[in-house]
Amino acid sequence: MTAAALLAELRGLGAPDTAAEMAAYHKTARPFVGVPAQLLDQRARDLRRSLTLAQRLDAAQGLWDSDIHEARILAAKLLTQARIRPDDAPVWDMIAGWVPQFDSWALADHASVAGAKRLQANLARLDTVEGWTRDPNPWVRRSALVMTLPFARLAHPKPAELAVRDRVLGWAAGYVADRDRFIQKAVAWWLRDLSRRDPAAVRAFLDGPGAGLAPFARREAARLMPP
Repeated sequence: MTAAALLAELRGLGAPDTAAEMAAYHKTARPFVGVPAQLLDQRARDLRRSLTLAQRLDAAQGLWDSDIHEARILAAKLLTQARIRPDDAPVWDMIAGWVPQFDSWALADHASVAGAKRLQANLARLDTVEGWTRDPNPWVRRSALVMTLPFARLAHPKPAELAVRDRVLGWAAGYVADRDRFIQKAVAWWLRDLSRRDPAAVRAFLDGPGAGLAPFARREAARLMPP
């Protein structure tokens, strides 16, 4: 199915009242058609089963280029898959190419979930992500933490994955002075999830570079810490 056909389908599924509510909530000038999230989830699951990878890549880029909110969300969901064979450049390159265009939490987070799968498949891609930590766009900087969040959740990390944790904690330390609320939230969420697996590392961070986090971020980071 082509991007044009999917865009027509989204418009048919949308509702003007829902579109207006979504636009008010997300506070962006991007067009909305009013398709609920659960419908996008179901359609993405169906398309991942029925389309080839090449067809999904073509559809995803066309959906993203439309600049319609739900179309961009669906584009990200089309590429969200744990195992892609072969796991070569096209999927990762497409997602990474979207990153400079991030301008809202919803788009950044959905695309970052797709990107996280490709990072787990190839840790060498972290070098690209590290460059985002110095980007002037706060959504790009935030995506570096959202895209690496699965590494904070690993119950039995391998040595290479432990090295990723340490690397990301270094990025988080560099974000402490950034007063952007969404950046502070991203740091807090990363630490909160890590606290379930490695509370000692989180305590050390909060006692060290994390001492300067905003109070709400420190509370959230420590919320699941054992007493």
